Amino acid sequence: MHNKIHILVVLIISLVSCDETHVFDEYQTTSNGWKIDQPATFTMTPPDTLNTYNLFINLRSTNSFPYSNLFLITKMQFPHGKVITDTLEYRMAFPNGEWMGEGFSDVKENKLWYKEGIIFSEDGEYTLEIFQAMRENGTVEGDEILAGITEVGFRIEKPKTR
Repeated sequence: MHNKIHILVVLIISLVSCDETHVFDEYQTTSNGWKIDQPATFTMTPPDTLNTYNLFINLRSTNSFPYSNLFLITKMQFPHGKVITDTLEYRMAFPNGEWMGEGFSDVKENKLWYKEGIIFSEDGEYTLEIFQAMRENGTVEGDEILAGITEVGFRIEKPKTR
C-alpha cells in the first residue's frame, strides 16, 4: 500500500511539472461559503514586462452552488498604484442543469478566461482581488455567503505556441 501511494505522488508531481505554460497558479480555500466581504487576494510578480500572458480565474464548486451563472468583481492593482476594476459574468451550468467544468465527483473545476494577451508593463508586484457579486433575482443586497464555491484560484499562463 505504501508503495502505491509513493507511485501516485510521483505521478502527480510528473503531471504537474509537465505544464510548461503556467507562470503563476495559486488557490485560496473558502471556509463555509464565500463571504461577500472577503475577496480572494493574490499577489504576484510577473517574470517580465515584455511578453504576453493569458490570465484565468479558477473555481472549484460543488452541487450546493445555487445558481446557473456567477458574477465576479475583480480589482487588479498595478505596482505604481493604478487599479483596473472589472465586472465579469460566467455561465456555470448548461441549460439542462448539468454543471460545467471538469471533475468526476460533485466537485467541478472551472477554468474561466479573465484576460487574454496581457503585458505586465510595470515592473514589480501586482495584486488581484476577486469578489463574489451574487444576489437573488429581485433583491438589492448581495448574498452574504455564497454556498458551493470551495476554492478560488488565479493562474497566469504563457500563450500556447501553435
